[in-house]
Order: sequence, then C-alpha cells, then structure tokens
Amino acid sequence: MRFGQTMLTICILTLAGFVTTASSGAGESPEEISQSRVTVLELSGDLHAHDPSLIHAEHSGDWFVFSTGDPLVAGGTIQIRRSADLKDWTYVGTVFNAIPAWITQAVPGVTNLWAPEVHEHDGTFYLYYAASTFGSNRSVIGLATNRTMDPNQWVDQGIVAESQPTDDFNAIDPAVIEDRDGTPYLSFGSFWSGIRMWTLQWPSGKLAPGQGAPLRLADRFVPPNAIEAPALMYRDGWYYLFVSLDFCCRGTDSTYKIAVGRSRNPTGPYFDKLGTPLEHGGGTVVLSEQGTLFGPGGQSIFGGFLAYHYYDGTANGDFRLGIRRIAWSEDAWPILANPIPGR
Repeated sequence: MRFGQTMLTICILTLAGFVTTASSGAGESPEEISQSRVTVLELSGDLHAHDPSLIHAEHSGDWFVFSTGDPLVAGGTIQIRRSADLKDWTYVGTVFNAIPAWITQAVPGVTNLWAPEVHEHDGTFYLYYAASTFGSNRSVIGLATNRTMDPNQWVDQGIVAESQPTDDFNAIDPAVIEDRDGTPYLSFGSFWSGIRMWTLQWPSGKLAPGQGAPLRLADRFVPPNAIEAPALMYRDGWYYLFVSLDFCCRGTDSTYKIAVGRSRNPTGPYFDKLGTPLEHGGGTVVLSEQGTLFGPGGQSIFGGFLAYHYYDGTANGDFRLGIRRIAWSEDAWPILANPIPGR
C-alpha cells in the first residue's frame, strides 16, 4: 500500500506461530506502543486463496477459508481450505462440482464464482458468493447452505440478489453482518455506485421483502469509482466497514489497499478517521503495499482476525493468503499497518 510512514523500530516477537510487530517512534508511551502492536500470522501449506472468507467451526474446532474459484478446478466453483491451528492450510475441495446451471443462464460467459462470504446462524452455515464477468454489472449473488462444513454437503439455494446493465450498482462481493437485535444485512458492491446494502431475513438467508433500491454506504465519486469488497464487523458500540480501494488482479502492478470507516449503525452513515463520510469519498487506509507485499485486499473478518489476499513479489506476483489479528488504537480505530517487510 502507498501511504507515508514515519521511521519505525520493529520489534518482532514469535510466539506459538504468531509474529507480532510494534512501532516505537520517538515520544511514544508504553501504552501507545502496546495499542499499535499488530499480529501477523506465519502461514504455511496451500495459501493460493483469492478473496478469502475466514470462519471457525465450533463443532469441529477447525478454521476454514473459502475463496474465489479457479476455472481449471471443478469448473471454477468456490474453493475450500481448512486449518486446525489457523496457520497451516490444506486444500479440501470445492463447494459445488460445477457452476449451477441457473448461474450460467443468468450470467452468460461466467467462468468462475467469486468472493465468497460465510456466515453462521442458528447452526447453519450460509455461503454467499458472486457470479459475473470482468467489467460488467450483469451479476448475481447466490447462496449455498451447510450444517456440517462437510465439503460434500453444500446445498444450492439459488439467487439472492442481482444487477443488470440498467442498474447503477454491481451485485458482487457479498458481506453479511447481524445487528445487535439479530437483523441480518447484506452489503455488496464493486465500482459503479460503490458499496450498497440490503436487509436479509432468517432462516432463508434471502432478501427481506418490500425493499426498494439498496442503501448507499460508500462511494469514491472519482471515476472509475474503484471501491469494492466490503467487510463488516461490530466492536464496542461501533460498526466498522472495511473496503478495498483501487485495482486488484494485476500481480505486482496491483494497487489494492484496505480502508475503513465506522458508524453507530450497520446501515451507516460511515465516517473515516478525519470525519469524511465514506459515502462521499472518505476512507482511512489501514493496509497497503510495502516490501514484497503488493495489493492487499479482498478482505473478510472473523473473531478479531482479518483475512486478505496479496500479490507476492517473491513469487512472480502470484496471490497468497494473509491473516492478521486486528489491533486497536485508544480512540477505537483498527490498526493493521507496520507489517514485517515482505509480509
């Protein structure tokens, strides 16, 4: 990511497979150093995951990452990786054996499923995913459900939302959050008019009836409006909206970066650290290019951890999975920066 940094002294503590970094610029108090400490997980195994969605299955104790499909694997369906310790990852299969026929009819030319989001509610895992083609907003968000996390037990539940060329939004990159009363919301969006939101309903996991146009959460207002991949979390009275800015999928030329805003309500309005509304071009960058890490983004959040992909300068720009534990400032803003060089 590209943002200015002060001179840093990096303190590295390796403990149980975690790497901790801390900034210790001149004049910082011990409390400030502690608040700015960022945990970067040392990962191993199969890390070839783009647009990762991280979740923990309490019934088995395993962690799972779901990611964008590869057209050469199971026809491009969503991929699944599993870990017992959040560090060593193994590929365990795909959600479907092939892209469902209703998707290929709805989105001609689709070759793979994108940007999954997994959310557990009342013992059921809800997997939202997108189908589209590059540069088009003829897109759909689909849903599959599973009660066991067995890769062979995913059930196709069909369409959740869609967009057409006549719409001013793009129905991809789904993200789900429940408010403090248990009402679920679906945020989504890529380019066009930015990040939008609809209300869902349980137990179907589909859109609640009677809604009009989706709410507006974030918009850069600068062509080509390169903002996408929302991820939402709640902490201590605040809802946080993380977004990916600029461009992915270009190897080491990727300019993706992760920015954030916060609100007292899941439906917004969201403001960045300077008080600028995300709906009017705001967003505080919290993770960007440094060293051999290029274009971090496509993020998801679970249990205080943020999963993302990046393009690895040591691997000819191929994409890799990254996971960080979110640190917090004294004024309740997330901290993800100060990575170890090359991470």
